[in-house]
Amino acid sequence: MKPIRVLLLTQWFDPEPSFKGLTFARELKRQGLDVQVVTGFPNYPGGKLYPGYKIKLIQNEVIDGIKITRVPLYPSHNRSAIKRAINYISFSFSSFIYCLFFMRGVDVIYAYHPPLTVGIAAVLIKILRRIPVVYDVQDLWPDTLSTTGMLKNDKILLAIGSLCMVVYKLVERIVVLSPGFKKKLIERGVDEKKIEVIYNWADEEKINNIDEFFSYKLKKDNNFCLLFAGNIGLAQALESVLEAAELIKIKGINAKIIFIGAGLELENIKRLAFTKQITNVEFIPPVPMHKIGQILKSADALLVHLKSDELFKITIPSKTQAYMASAKPILMAVEGDAAHLVLQANCGNFARMEDPKSIAQAIEELARMDSKELKEMGERGLDYYNQNLSISVGVEKFRNIFSAVLYDEIK
Repeated sequence: MKPIRVLLLTQWFDPEPSFKGLTFARELKRQGLDVQVVTGFPNYPGGKLYPGYKIKLIQNEVIDGIKITRVPLYPSHNRSAIKRAINYISFSFSSFIYCLFFMRGVDVIYAYHPPLTVGIAAVLIKILRRIPVVYDVQDLWPDTLSTTGMLKNDKILLAIGSLCMVVYKLVERIVVLSPGFKKKLIERGVDEKKIEVIYNWADEEKINNIDEFFSYKLKKDNNFCLLFAGNIGLAQALESVLEAAELIKIKGINAKIIFIGAGLELENIKRLAFTKQITNVEFIPPVPMHKIGQILKSADALLVHLKSDELFKITIPSKTQAYMASAKPILMAVEGDAAHLVLQANCGNFARMEDPKSIAQAIEELARMDSKELKEMGERGLDYYNQNLSISVGVEKFRNIFSAVLYDEIK
């Protein structure tokens, strides 16, 4: 039997940070599928082209036997909703034209959302070329756009919601990252039978990478070290974490919070810490992903925090899985599905979202644990991850979905 030929249609792909990038493609290939990729020229998250890339009509690359085709787009990623829209639409149009006229040898299209425009391109290709689509929904639009403040126009949000429903109706399967996402889509009228929950995984290769030329220790003294790693934006609402740092300082808790990453709110958070003279926090610039694992493992515990919003209670931030794979205790300050995962794994402590007192109390409880307790807590998280969330487990589920979709089409 010939291997199933899958097209990964995604606006973001390596070297950009991406949940379902080259690591996903490699594992699909390892599990027996024929994989090719259509993506854009790398510019996320800074909005500027990566070194070594130049916008062309088409650029083909082959990495580990996987063909990657890059099509033109308008590079942008800032607060401007108009520029973001042009960025999304330009890739959607380019990828549609390429797939309609030039793409060959594809049995199933895997389309990654966000943005919605990728889903629109996928269903148009499906209609015109009769190729089934599996749609991976990583963000609920228009909810995320509204919650993060990217869009506030009710009429536009309503139109986006309607377009989402059209895409959901036309694709063969929808994959979501949490049970809460599935429940929300069912409430909106999406057929329950076409929705599958597949939890995201961590980039295990990079998390476990040991670079003998790179050594970084977060702990420069005997302080308990809590690390937040990742995007520093509006959705992370880190003002509450700064307030928690202030509270534990006043209480005399020997703990420090370190932030590593970048984002639209980084300078605001730095300014607030300086203005309020919160000295038990530290900010570290981002590092390449192949070095982040060593940094995560040098902390005592790792923090997940999001803005208090109903949408985020059904979201599982990707850092949750990365933290578990790092075998470190988690301070989970996100309620709902993400907290349920940590509770099931028994690998962390909990706090309420945007509640400085609750966060400070959770930090204090972790800081008072001995090293053996913390180590065992982290190891429980790693065991749970390996059994339920690893890339091999997740990709096997995708492989089964692709097979089912193709079989239904043939039948």
